[in-house]
Amino acid sequence: MIRTGDEYRDSIKDNREVFMNGERVKDVTAHPMFKPLIDIRARMYDMAHDPATRDVMTVTQGPDVNAIGSALPYTQDDWWAKRRATDLLMEDIGGVVTRVGDETVGEMWSLFDGTDVLNEVDPQFAKNIEMHIGKVLKGDPFHVSANTDPKGDRSLAPQDQDPDMLLHVVKETDAGIVVRGAKYETAAAYANQAFTKPTIANWGNAELSDYAVGFICDLGSPGLKFICRGGFAGAHGGCPRADHRDYPLANRFDEVDTIVIFDNVLIPWENVLFYRHTRAASFIRATLHRYSAFAFVQRTLKQADQMIGAALFNARQTGLEKQPAVQEKLSELAIWREGINAHLTASIALGETSPAGLMMPNQSLLMTGRCHALNNLPKMMHIARELCGGQICVTPNVATFESSETKPWMDKYYTINEHWVAEDRRKLLAFARDLLNSDYAGHRLTFQLFAQSPPFAQSAAVYRNFDWDGPLSFVKNGAGLSDGVMHDVVEKASDGAVGKHYADALRMSMK
Repeated sequence: MIRTGDEYRDSIKDNREVFMNGERVKDVTAHPMFKPLIDIRARMYDMAHDPATRDVMTVTQGPDVNAIGSALPYTQDDWWAKRRATDLLMEDIGGVVTRVGDETVGEMWSLFDGTDVLNEVDPQFAKNIEMHIGKVLKGDPFHVSANTDPKGDRSLAPQDQDPDMLLHVVKETDAGIVVRGAKYETAAAYANQAFTKPTIANWGNAELSDYAVGFICDLGSPGLKFICRGGFAGAHGGCPRADHRDYPLANRFDEVDTIVIFDNVLIPWENVLFYRHTRAASFIRATLHRYSAFAFVQRTLKQADQMIGAALFNARQTGLEKQPAVQEKLSELAIWREGINAHLTASIALGETSPAGLMMPNQSLLMTGRCHALNNLPKMMHIARELCGGQICVTPNVATFESSETKPWMDKYYTINEHWVAEDRRKLLAFARDLLNSDYAGHRLTFQLFAQSPPFAQSAAVYRNFDWDGPLSFVKNGAGLSDGVMHDVVEKASDGAVGKHYADALRMSMK
């Protein structure tokens, strides 16, 4: 059954050990730094019941009505439905959120595609992933992702330093495995469960490594501790009198990041998806984002819309839009935005059937789209800053606009005409500042660049998925090269685990 917002709130009142700014949080649903995002996630649940939105936010599958974000994609129409639901959510809440479950659930579908790999370890693991995909669909939990470890000294193998720097298994029992370590998990403090897996292939030379483990973690489990980054919601700059209206995005859309401590946590065997099998761990790292990258890149598209809207409003209200230099910079933003849109659209139109029979977005187009979106993000933010002008960093706060002694001056210098009065000008500049210049803006930029994987890993995903055979064959034929050169390419591509992936693709194309 699809849950309601209140049912979701009740599900996270489980006495979990959550710490914010060094203090134990008694009720995350009421804490000012968690409440805004919890309310957004609750709204997402309620939209599945709201007559005005439920047809977009849900899908009927047999006798069941399920959340569209958690539904397995089998056709191109399924992806268009997911895209419409994400757009509707962002428009409804008036901003961009990333870790709300519909993005991270796709990581499990990647493991579903690896059934053959899991069967090599233990056929029960393949059954477990199928069971958990069904539980997500039917139970409608808030599902997040656990990837990044503290890591420690990465020049050393995990066995040669404090073993807890990477999450690992310390004991097997009849009931399950016991794990220790830590993971950084955005939104974990107010989510229901997390797909927990290795972040790097640094588990030593042992094929059967205790660090090569993946499982579904119930975030209400005993032994978990949630130590949270101080949120941006609430007071800013240490000023308890800060007004939320000065930071309209930070106070509504900050997704709190958490280091989750696993202090000898029992993971039941039915929740274990792979264990002591480095090939399974390597497979999931190589394919982790084949589905979830779509929802992630779509968020960047909506962020582009925010930047364009803020910049264009500013150019029009100050009468600068007709200047060629301004139009050129607005066009740069539009080109970037439409490039993201084109990659998303094409990845659906040229979708591929996955090993498990799912409709997988075209991997080359999706991964190149992710790089296009994120590699250009810092530059595009700077262009948007320039278009918004220097006033986004010098405008006084809302208290100055309302004080009886200073309000007349603010009205005088911030009113542009009868349509753009001082209050609307202030709201636009506060929005642009929070989007582009604030602590929250800087945090979001870093989060976008690293949230799915660091830039070099995103480039590696392009390398793994691009069709290199097309250019090779074109040059082979154009230069009149012999057939032997293609076989030589195949042999050289076979060096290393990643190379074998391309060698197999080349052999198939040569048949």
